[in-house]
This record gives sequence, C-alpha cells and structure tokens, in this order.
Amino acid sequence: MARMSEAAERYEGRCLCGAVRFVATGRPKGIYWCHCDSCRRHSGAPVSVFVAFERSAYSVTQGEITRFQSTPGRTTRGFCARCGSTLTCEVVSLPSETHFHVGAFDDAVRLAPTRHVFPDERLPWLHLGEG
Repeated sequence: MARMSEAAERYEGRCLCGAVRFVATGRPKGIYWCHCDSCRRHSGAPVSVFVAFERSAYSVTQGEITRFQSTPGRTTRGFCARCGSTLTCEVVSLPSETHFHVGAFDDAVRLAPTRHVFPDERLPWLHLGEG
C-alpha cells in the first residue's frame, strides 16, 4: 500500500466563525464515534465523531482554543470563545493526544470513523448506516 503524500497528511480546520484555525499533520491515531453523555452535552448532538492526533502534530494557526474542564482532573474540552464551536477534547488517560471534532475540519469527508467508544451509552434510537 502506498504511503499518503505529505499534502494528503495535512488536515486544516476552523471554528464556525473562523476566529480559530488549526492544522494537524500526519495520520490520525484514530477516528471514532463517541457515545458518552459528556460529549452529547458538549456538542448538543446525539453522538460525536472525533479525530485523534498526537498533541505535537497540530498547531493553532489563528486565534486561540478556549478550554474548560468538563470533568475536573479528567477531561478538558476546547471551543471557540467567539462562536462557541466545539473543537477539542483532551483526557488525562491519553496525555499525548488531542481529539478534534470531525466537523471542525475543512475536508471532513476524508475522515471516516472506524469504531465506537462508550457504546453502552449509545442512545437506543440512534442508527448509523444500519438501515
């Protein structure tokens, strides 16, 4: 299998208003649906899709990600202070990773989720490509 080109391994994103922009490089560590209650409350959606990158593999190129501890000592969420767009999730148990909401990426179609986390918290009426 051919290795993706450097251009293909660059993922740009932003918040809704454009005040915060970021770039992530390299292959994502994982792309997944998160069904936990905390992610639902943060995003306002029935499920969140995250793209995990090494913290050293991304940089904020414009503005600043505002952070808040949604679960003190365990989980920190990032968002745009201007428009409120959900952007990131960082957890203490995965100290080298930052998880970006897939909808923040300019070319989200390239980032298809491959697994589910916290499936026991999945809303029973949510069906993802199952018919």
